Amino acid sequence: MSLAIVHSRAKLGIQAPAVTVEVHLANGMPSLTLVGLPETAVKESKDRVRSALQNANLDFPSLKRITINLAPADLPKEGGRFDLAIALGLLAASGQIPADSLEHCECLGELALSGELRPVQGVLPAALACREQQRTLLLPRANAAEAALVRGVRIIAADHLLQLCEHLRGERQLQPVPTDSQPQAATGLADLIDVQGQAQAKRALIVAASGNHNLLLFGPPGTGKTLLASRLPGILPALTEHEALEVAAIQSVCGSEPLQAWPVRPFRSPHHGASAAALVGGGSQPRPGEISQAHQGVLFLDELPEFDRKVLEMLREPMESGVIHIARAREQLSFPARFQLIAAMNPCPCGYQGDASGRCRCSPEQVQRYRSKLSGPLLDRIDLHLAMHNEPFSLAGQTQGDLDSSSAAKQVSMARARQLARQTCLNAHLDLAGLRDHCQLSDADGQWLEQAIERLGLSRRASHKVLKVGRTLADLAGESSISRQHLAEALQYRQLDRRLLG
Repeated sequence: MSLAIVHSRAKLGIQAPAVTVEVHLANGMPSLTLVGLPETAVKESKDRVRSALQNANLDFPSLKRITINLAPADLPKEGGRFDLAIALGLLAASGQIPADSLEHCECLGELALSGELRPVQGVLPAALACREQQRTLLLPRANAAEAALVRGVRIIAADHLLQLCEHLRGERQLQPVPTDSQPQAATGLADLIDVQGQAQAKRALIVAASGNHNLLLFGPPGTGKTLLASRLPGILPALTEHEALEVAAIQSVCGSEPLQAWPVRPFRSPHHGASAAALVGGGSQPRPGEISQAHQGVLFLDELPEFDRKVLEMLREPMESGVIHIARAREQLSFPARFQLIAAMNPCPCGYQGDASGRCRCSPEQVQRYRSKLSGPLLDRIDLHLAMHNEPFSLAGQTQGDLDSSSAAKQVSMARARQLARQTCLNAHLDLAGLRDHCQLSDADGQWLEQAIERLGLSRRASHKVLKVGRTLADLAGESSISRQHLAEALQYRQLDRRLLG
């Protein structure tokens, strides 16, 4: 009898739980049994592995009674990611490679029938976990660049099963993949200077970027709402290495290419017909939704009232907590969802209320019904509401004094640096204790704000948002305290509250 143990990793949400592949060869009726809660793709791995070993001129122990256990037995296993571990386990159990050579290794990879190694999804979370365990990661060469984003992990990549066998036997030495050099940052982001005019809207975008505030733009079609929102990633600071790895891990398990936008903040813009599962995540095997794929970046919801109201209401909890919890009968998963919401909508069903052309024919009841698709609790969680209007069109394009992304990014960077130095978080993430400590007002300004809030009918949450925005405006001005001027400007950004009131 012979037993081999190989380490691997499953994919569970954005986590990579450890899986031990145990291969036992015994005398008896020839058979192959695969246990450990495998899904269909995992069950089919025994046929792929058999053909891969035979076509690579390696011996498949077909005359033995083979038992393969994927432990822990209660963890669902899916995909072809265990093919390589099963194949190496069979080779180690049959004495074709040294069993001790796999003791400090973890294996991921799908096998072609020829023995070639094919890439799998979710390699980055596995590489992070492998680094914590101080093991060597064996994987397909096509996954090497993604895994190399994790500094300090030892990676051995190969194109074919035979190459790994020769490496494990000591017949040839595969060089570890270098992980010290990081990929070049992506370039070519859209520039803010492309937006003509709209000075107030640009100011609101800079305020939103500086404090990580949520922003709602509303106005007639063609005023530049979508154009303006798409310029936000260009004025946000680059991701730190830790943040970039978080984002790349989510992209990895979703099947995206993490290197395509490294380390630019994600910008997600789902269609208004998106389902709840598509937006917040879910499915029989829960996967991250759009809000998690926008983690540490921007979630842009165009035509906001056209989204299903029940879907929008699901955003309320993650907008506050930065996490989305998905419960299933067998498991409960949590996905990070610290996104910045930028939304756009028309002021009425036809879109032209308030337009100088006077073409709007919507009745007050129609307008109220259209806007009531957005609940009060959801609007309370959006820090800035700003109306945009059509401005005179100029064929000259850029005009003198137009703000570009580089200049705006400098303002945003300086304001964020002040916040992090003062309170170790951005203003939008201040809790109640942080509000008391860092958003103090003079007695006169406090009384003035209380009267304004009562007159506008703002809720307690909306009042806190006003204070946070005022703190961001003070940071942009380089001032240590919030003045009445900052509070007045912050109140101007609650325009939808005032319109609903009127």
